[in-house]
Amino acid sequence: MREISAPDVYLIAKTSLVDENIKAFLKDIGSPEWTPDKDLSDGEKLIEAAGRICYRSWQGYDPDKPQGTNPNVERVRSSSKEYIGNILAHEHGSVLEHTSVTFICRNVSRVVTHELVRHRAGMAYSQESLRYVRLDNLDFWLPEAVQGNNVAKKKFQDVVDFLENVQKDLAKIFDIDNLKDFASKKKLTSMFRRLAPIGLGTSIMVTGNLRAWRHVIAMRTSGGAEEEIRLLTGKIAVILKKEYPAVFQDMSKNEDTGEWVFTHKKV
Repeated sequence: MREISAPDVYLIAKTSLVDENIKAFLKDIGSPEWTPDKDLSDGEKLIEAAGRICYRSWQGYDPDKPQGTNPNVERVRSSSKEYIGNILAHEHGSVLEHTSVTFICRNVSRVVTHELVRHRAGMAYSQESLRYVRLDNLDFWLPEAVQGNNVAKKKFQDVVDFLENVQKDLAKIFDIDNLKDFASKKKLTSMFRRLAPIGLGTSIMVTGNLRAWRHVIAMRTSGGAEEEIRLLTGKIAVILKKEYPAVFQDMSKNEDTGEWVFTHKKV
């Protein structure tokens, strides 16, 4: 048994902008004046552009630019952060769906992944498959209550060690290392996993759009959420706050409870 200290989170992909094509589109509609904030991420530029397309609000109305401006709009917010803040305040959440990020979450248990994959809208998952990946050494994260109780901790360790040896014993019984047929190995590996603990460590790749991530963070860092998934989504919240400060400008951490809360909850 290898004890895991905490989940690891790696941001591996995020939405990028094809800048020259955005400029080509703006030129095609009469070159309205739109200059996003210099420090704005590509994903937030895309969100701002989506909002401005919805209202044709690139700039205030100009009769010489009928395809690029709206006669109902006399003036616009020039600050991207303010513009996106107004989107959040008006709960115009659909535009946040254009920007996605992908994380690899390592050293998370199947307790966590079973809960995480329940979030379907705007999310995608690819998880290590125990039908193909044979278990040997079991990675295991111990909850806080166990860490503070030596008797309970030993019970956890004894059970995990036993189940780890069961995996090794089954491999020997069926002589799986000497099998050449991968289909047979897969069938046996799938059988062995039935005797693996749900708390064993695994890896999962998760992609979600920013609207979906706001929902996941609000749900899974709340006080009533499971302990391990609170650790995981708390780490993701820190990364997203740094990467997309305009989109997550209304998100803050309650230092007393560890919850990440939003001013605008129904975006």
